[in-house]
Amino acid sequence: MCDIWKGNNNVQQLEESDIEKLLNSLLQLKTRLVVMSGGEALMHANFFSLCEILRSNKIKISILSTGLLLKKYSKQIIANTNEIIVSLDGSKEIHDKIRNIPDAFNKLKEGVQVLKNLKKNYRVTARCVVQRENFMDLPNIVDASHKIGLDQISFLNADVSTEAFNRPNLWDEGKVNEIKLSLEEVDQFKQIIEKLIKTHSMDFKNGFIAESPNKLRGFYNYYAAFHGLCDFPTVTCNAPWVSAVIEADGKVRPCFFHSVMGDIRESSLTTLINKPESILFRKNLNMATNPICKKCVCSLNLSPFAKF
Repeated sequence: MCDIWKGNNNVQQLEESDIEKLLNSLLQLKTRLVVMSGGEALMHANFFSLCEILRSNKIKISILSTGLLLKKYSKQIIANTNEIIVSLDGSKEIHDKIRNIPDAFNKLKEGVQVLKNLKKNYRVTARCVVQRENFMDLPNIVDASHKIGLDQISFLNADVSTEAFNRPNLWDEGKVNEIKLSLEEVDQFKQIIEKLIKTHSMDFKNGFIAESPNKLRGFYNYYAAFHGLCDFPTVTCNAPWVSAVIEADGKVRPCFFHSVMGDIRESSLTTLINKPESILFRKNLNMATNPICKKCVCSLNLSPFAKF
């Protein structure tokens, strides 16, 4: 669901010097957590050096990963980061098909087990993007998460309407229809969600499934809204007020989906997020009416009392 990897031939990545310059802003802003994403964050040649700069200043680190390199870098991951969130697209056959990588599921599973053997309480969770190729697999995805040894599974709908994740040109209708659910599939999806809520009630109750039953029901509303069956689910989010996204080329966004507001190689992060234009953006942003926010699949609503 992410096209960032397509830019691999034109390598752009943050260097140690960028992180060292950025560090002053992170400390001024009392940053508590940095999420390392990609592409595949673990492919960065100096990844663990970047982590060390942050960790030495008591900033916690979370990694978003495909999970394919967990075994190779298991000791460094344990030593330099606080948690990892892997991409899980389905049970074995579905995951391998979507990833288009032979034995991807087993490599992910083996990597998780290696991490857990090194440090039992190291937190490893998974995130699954729900789309046409895996929506019927939802119960199996939860079961597979248990078998892999994950601490939690969370779900997202597929973003099919923005330029986020290295899509400067919006997907055409053909590509969108490969991903979003058809009218007939939307009805099936509703039934699958209700069945999951019944058969996996304990997984909802104990938090193994991150979303509540009602939030998962909103996943149906998201895809149904594209067919005019209902409104898009209500979005509650404070991402632009509590976080920022710094891309591999240094550009800064208030979240993954909204427009670039500057570049850390030209100005400090503190300056960028506090310049008049940025403040005005946050002041005027209305989740209920903004066309990007209304279709958001990855909202963040961080409590001021959240613990990291």
